[in-house]
Order: sequence, then C-alpha cells, then structure tokens
Amino acid sequence: MKTKAEKLYKIVFIHLGKVYEVYSRGVTSSGLYGFVEVSELVFDNASSMVVDPVEEKLRDEFSSVEVLHLPIQSVLRVEQVRKRGQCVIRDQKTGEKVTPFPVHK
Repeated sequence: MKTKAEKLYKIVFIHLGKVYEVYSRGVTSSGLYGFVEVSELVFDNASSMVVDPVEEKLRDEFSSVEVLHLPIQSVLRVEQVRKRGQCVIRDQKTGEKVTPFPVHK
C-alpha cells in the first residue's frame, strides 16, 4: 500500500472559464464548508532542457500557494494516478457531458 508521500492525484477543475489539470500529493475535504483542499502541488523539474509554457504558467500562478481551496462545484474530477502526466489549461468545450454548477460572477 502506498504511503501519503507516494500517492499522486490528478485534479481537474474550472477556473475563470478554463479547465485546469494539475497534480498534487494531497486532496481532502476542506475545513471551509463547500471546498476541496489540494496540497503539495507537483510540477515538472525546472532543470529540464525542454520548457513547457503551460507548466511554467501554472508554476508561476501557484508558486506561493501552500494549500489550494477549490469550491466543490468547480471540481470536475479527482483521480489517484500512478504517474504524473502533463499539466493542462484548456478552454471549456461546448457540448461536454459535464455541466459545471453555475457560479455567480
């Protein structure tokens, strides 16, 4: 059985009309009612020769974040995965089978 340090989660959520896919070591119910707590975000090593602009944007956006509290209605999916994939930011596609809970702006 994997320890907490070895567990890896893929979190897919909506933020400002975009779908984000990020990886983390910890996902729990937040102490804040109606939120999901995402901790220990995992990014690719910055020392690699090939630089992914999406990865860099995410690393910059979440550089000072210790714990991310996501509104439960913005979370589309949480998966426990064996290995890390590519982080993604994409536009919401019309016609997707998942309709997000309406959020007032």
